[in-house]
Amino acid sequence: MDSLIEPMRRLRNGAQGAALAIALIAFALPAAADQPRPWQLGMQPAGSPVQTDIAWLHNLVLVIITTITLFVAALLVWVMIRYNEKRNPTPSRNAHNTLLEVAWTVIPVMILVVIAIPSFRLVYFEDRTSQADMTIKVTGHQWYWEFTYPDQNDLDIESRVIADSDLKEGQLRLLDVDNELVVPAGKNIRILTTSYDVIHSFYVPSLGVQRYAIPGRTIETWVKINEPGTYYGECNQICGTNHSAMPIAIKAVSEEDFTAWAAKAKSAQNGAPRDKAARLAAAGQ
Repeated sequence: MDSLIEPMRRLRNGAQGAALAIALIAFALPAAADQPRPWQLGMQPAGSPVQTDIAWLHNLVLVIITTITLFVAALLVWVMIRYNEKRNPTPSRNAHNTLLEVAWTVIPVMILVVIAIPSFRLVYFEDRTSQADMTIKVTGHQWYWEFTYPDQNDLDIESRVIADSDLKEGQLRLLDVDNELVVPAGKNIRILTTSYDVIHSFYVPSLGVQRYAIPGRTIETWVKINEPGTYYGECNQICGTNHSAMPIAIKAVSEEDFTAWAAKAKSAQNGAPRDKAARLAAAGQ
């Protein structure tokens, strides 16, 4: 697989300009954002290496399918003009053409190979990291997220949507939460997803992160956030009445700020696991 990386990089550089040109024509340029925008078309700007590769593969496929669409449309117009009844009152009796049959078999196979190689490389790249700087366990609940930091003495954070009545100026409806998932920027972060009740999905578009959270299973992925900032996502697996009220807000900060935040959060928790068990018992869970 490594031997294919350099050729794919050259292909990537060559296709990037053409992809951008087609994207400018086919889509309105999205605003620089880490959140959805009204009337936005296209992907959110990439905030991680995985999302950068996803956007590049999307642009490559866009070039290919646009070229195929234009070619087929032109071919149809040519056939209708060249082989209509007026110009060909006596139809041809030819039933086979070996060269054409080989061409329309080999060329699609080559196109699929061009798409498949970077696709498989991306699938393996986004699957997991072998050099994780920290681990976060993500547990889906009806209807909130629970974030556990095993590297921080099992620091446990529950994240719920802010109700419309409690929104403050500048906060985003159905996106902002009471407790964000705070992580250090520029670090390889292993993410382990699971669920307490039904199937959820941990999805942050601008970071290229999407993994199901399934009861009884632990599924791995990873993220490395390029720059500090807040990145928004949603549960995109219909999980019940309040499915729309399970936003994800990831706040990337500097390593120093994360260390300070973790120390403060652990100090404030002070027996939270025991308190949490009591709350679950009281709720019959």
